[in-house]
Amino acid sequence: MTDTTTPTPASAPAPVTDRYGIPVGATKGDQFSSFDVGAFEVPSHKDEIWRFTPLRRLRGIHDGSNVEATGRILVSLAEQDGLTVETVTTGDKRVGEAGAPRDRVAAQAFTAADEATIITVAKNKVIDDPVYVTVDGPGEGNVAFGHTQVRLEPFANATFVVDQRGGGTIAENAEFIVGDSAHLEVVLIQDWDDDVVHLAGHHLQVGRDATVTYTAVTFGGEVVRIAPSVRYTAPGGTAHLNGLYYADDGQHIEHRLLVDHEVPNCTSRILYKGALQGDAKSNLPDAHTVWIGDVLIRSQALGTDTYEMNRNLVLTDGARADSVPNLEIETGEIAGAGHASAVGRFDEEHLFYLMSRGIAEDVARRLVVRGFFGEVINRIGVPEVRDRITEAVELELQSSGI
Repeated sequence: MTDTTTPTPASAPAPVTDRYGIPVGATKGDQFSSFDVGAFEVPSHKDEIWRFTPLRRLRGIHDGSNVEATGRILVSLAEQDGLTVETVTTGDKRVGEAGAPRDRVAAQAFTAADEATIITVAKNKVIDDPVYVTVDGPGEGNVAFGHTQVRLEPFANATFVVDQRGGGTIAENAEFIVGDSAHLEVVLIQDWDDDVVHLAGHHLQVGRDATVTYTAVTFGGEVVRIAPSVRYTAPGGTAHLNGLYYADDGQHIEHRLLVDHEVPNCTSRILYKGALQGDAKSNLPDAHTVWIGDVLIRSQALGTDTYEMNRNLVLTDGARADSVPNLEIETGEIAGAGHASAVGRFDEEHLFYLMSRGIAEDVARRLVVRGFFGEVINRIGVPEVRDRITEAVELELQSSGI
């Protein structure tokens, strides 16, 4: 059941449709969604979508006790031909087009943000070089709410690299709207400072014969919770969702996906990989990662082709990884559907093979981890970003003493 009403003043009657004419109560996946923060109950661990999240570490942005912005999120990028950057109010009719928030924090971000950044690639425009977008947090001790939208008009083609950095407590929504026959690659790198609490709803809308490749890379932050959802608007859409995360002591990293196949002949491929490590002498909470993959194939989504995979490598004792793939199929007329997940330690056979050829154990362990992540890294189409992520993994391994 979905409530997609837009926020209205307390004295105004609730509209019967949302801004796009969708009736209140229309279904959107298996989760409730709304632009109105008041439509959500305060999260608790009894709620499925919050049962893994450390609510006490969210600094009150989830329960209404800390919803006054004390800083701002700064979005910056260079101007170039075929690219339009606008700062608009959240009342702009384009804002929220890709979907309504699926949880209370995302709805709070929508309500509290007073402006949005909209980045548009013009129709038929092909941007050869990556577009680098920098997102700076409000700074340690400050709270900020934000909204960013990337729009590709029909037949456009572009690659975006979004670098999120800095400190603070951040709740935001991001939209990626891919028009008919357009192609978007977006790489989001959460390289936050150690103090950051970051909760985000990412909304991907895929048009007819359009393709989106979305990669989320999470290294920094104290608590990071990213919730991407995919919506197809016409047949022929393809979505590739990839992710890489690496957690140390004191970190909670959570990726919670929803892919809603509601039109025929669309494709989704999901691959996320994570590693966890800790220090027995540390006084910080143990490293914890969560991956939830929800894929819904509706009765009308004939010809759907989908597969999701999550792999987690636990490098030290005490670290914990939760992995839950969910696949709901309402029609048998599909091209294919499947899922897989695993949580494990080093493959001792791989280590033995490398060590038997004269490679020291510590070097062998690093080679195994690099190979583990290589499948995700190699899917990124920007060489300098691949190099940067490989270097970040190497630094993590050095810090662990592996």
